[in-house]
Amino acid sequence: MKIKTILINVSCLLLLAAGQSVAQEMASGDHVQVRWLVPDTFHEGKEERVGFYFEVDPGWHVYWRNAGDSGAAPRFNLVPKGAALGPIEWPFPMRLRVEHLTNLGYSGNVAYLFQLLPDKNTREITISADLEWLVCKVDCVPGFATMSFTRPVEAQAAWPDADLSVRNYFANRLPRKGSESPWQPVSISPRGSDYLVLQLTAMNDGEIPAVFPINGELFSAAEPEIQHQDGSLLYSFKRLPGAGVGNISDFVVADSSRSWKINAPFLSEMAGKESTTSVWLLFLVAFIGGALLNLMPCVFPVLSIKLFGLINGGTSPAHRLRESFLYSAGILLTFLALGLVLLLLRWGGLAVGWGFQLQSPVVVLVLIILFWLMALSFSGFFEFGHRLMGIAGSNSRGSFITGVLAVFVAAPCTGPFMGAALGAAIVIPPLQALLIFLGLGLGLAAPFILICASPALLNRMPAPGPWMEKLRQFLAFPLYATVIWLLWVLGHLAGDSGWLIGLSLLLITTLAIWLGKSFATKGVIGGLICVVAASLISLPVIRVEDSERSSGMVNNWHSYDKTLLAEALENGQSVFIDYTAAWCITCQVNKTLVLDTPEVQALFRENNVLLIRADWTRYDPEITQALQALGRSSVPVYAWYPAGEKKPELLPPLLQESLIAALFSSQLTVNSEDD
Repeated sequence: MKIKTILINVSCLLLLAAGQSVAQEMASGDHVQVRWLVPDTFHEGKEERVGFYFEVDPGWHVYWRNAGDSGAAPRFNLVPKGAALGPIEWPFPMRLRVEHLTNLGYSGNVAYLFQLLPDKNTREITISADLEWLVCKVDCVPGFATMSFTRPVEAQAAWPDADLSVRNYFANRLPRKGSESPWQPVSISPRGSDYLVLQLTAMNDGEIPAVFPINGELFSAAEPEIQHQDGSLLYSFKRLPGAGVGNISDFVVADSSRSWKINAPFLSEMAGKESTTSVWLLFLVAFIGGALLNLMPCVFPVLSIKLFGLINGGTSPAHRLRESFLYSAGILLTFLALGLVLLLLRWGGLAVGWGFQLQSPVVVLVLIILFWLMALSFSGFFEFGHRLMGIAGSNSRGSFITGVLAVFVAAPCTGPFMGAALGAAIVIPPLQALLIFLGLGLGLAAPFILICASPALLNRMPAPGPWMEKLRQFLAFPLYATVIWLLWVLGHLAGDSGWLIGLSLLLITTLAIWLGKSFATKGVIGGLICVVAASLISLPVIRVEDSERSSGMVNNWHSYDKTLLAEALENGQSVFIDYTAAWCITCQVNKTLVLDTPEVQALFRENNVLLIRADWTRYDPEITQALQALGRSSVPVYAWYPAGEKKPELLPPLLQESLIAALFSSQLTVNSEDD
């Protein structure tokens, strides 16, 4: 009897323990039950989308990220062990009318999802979560729960069929990239003081999509008025009283089953700043920025070419002046052409910024070949160098081409004063934006014109002599370094194939030169055939590697994610964002010498700073628009959010460790960027 009693008690304890284990994976409150949507086993090294499934009583609802006029979005505090987690993802909502109020949420069951990536070599994953939610009908009932799960990591993921079906259904309702949307944003403009009008291009004559504003502090959640106008759809949203307007705003556009996240610029609103910001002051800032660009390392290889032309002597003042004007014409026309392209893309609804040309692998590949030829020429590998020198240094066409080249290689460098000018150029009216680009071009060309026009300055140049040959050979090395750097950029853009194609073309180019030198006319023809054939094969093949932005963390830096940023700011945490790109030399210098040093990383850790690295190497509309929201269209940009502050302070483009230390010292003041 005694033994039987013990067995019964042990059984009860085991059942109770099992019940607690199940309970940790489920939670319930009034009118709602919550459970995990996770597989039985995770796939080693493979990202998996998992989440929480809310089963809501009929007639009751829970909320979207922007809850609307009343209500509250659920909150999830996740603590992972053995995995990295992405931000919460929100299926597109519906409008819920309650009396005179409009809420945004889900009438019925819904899954809130997020990405999970198992850590390397981990065999088990445990996730704990504290949840808060609000479930409403007319009255609202808050709910709280603590949930957790533990799952093994194996060679394959194994899902229960029913849960996988639910996960996939709601994953298909998550907003996709805005660039894939059948409806593209044009702009937002004020209509009186009470309304903001979102203009969409109507790519589809049939269905009118629902549009949900993500910013609940600016737009009313109520159904907007919709009008057709010249092939566009105009959505008039009620503007909430007292709400300030930024540079862009995010929306979710949805048809009956799919949705897309789009960003619309406040073009008219920004144009309104025209009266308060002197265009001529911006022109002056652009001119100074362009002049200082001559000192940046990106421009040095091209200036070295022109240096040969200047010190070669024997040219008349009139000839030198003509050369300087042709060089300047190349710079100005290229700046204006790039400005026009940027404005046309802006007009077409695409957000781009300075340096966008280096986001094309074909442009980078062409620059690699060009700099490789220059470097070989400077090293004396082939005599085309003299012709090249003539083209680049004294020939009239060469001066113009050198000016064009100077603008392209200047793109990776944003010097002091350039950031504010370029940032303004993307939001002010087109003619004024072109004036900014003209100012940058004049600034870049001005020192060269000054030297050519001033005999006193030219006389200070050293006299021609044998040293020139040594200098020419020495200057080949910055060009070789530039080729290496551009190959690295190409690798970032196109992956391993970028390296392979780039190096192969360099090999074939060198072979072609050798054939030309060794076999006279036949060799030249054979070399040209090799280069043309290789180019025809390579250029159509090379393309930007199709890869999503990583949602994980690398070396203490999180990849850019607006939700992660918003959550950190909401929690009062300090945030440092590094807007960077592989082709930005200034960014790489700051990263190596300051941001990724053990001392600076220790400072960030000691002060609990969330580090976000926004990589703009490839075109990324979210990062482009985030830069525009900061009034910038180029990198580097360093945005610092002190604890408890939701508006960032922009740091100078050239960082120092002392400046980072000053962020955490009340004794020191950080000067904002050049403007």
